[in-house]
Amino acid sequence: MIIEVCGPGCPRCHATEKNVLQVLKELGMEPGEEAQVIEIKDIKQISARGVIMTPAVLINGVKVSEGRIPSPQEVRKWIEERK
Repeated sequence: MIIEVCGPGCPRCHATEKNVLQVLKELGMEPGEEAQVIEIKDIKQISARGVIMTPAVLINGVKVSEGRIPSPQEVRKWIEERK
């Protein structure tokens, strides 16, 4: 599973990434093994993914959140749906 967190590196982006990593830990999924978490900071790469507002989260290339910090519960649901 590839999880991309798109944003310039602002506090909201860091909070989004923190929630993703927290959920992966709770689910026993090691980042790098079962799930790869990638920060996308380059504005051209962010735009190429169809993201208009950051932070955004994409799982396996599908945008699941944009323009807000998703809750850990939301992140858990998205990951469990795609396992």
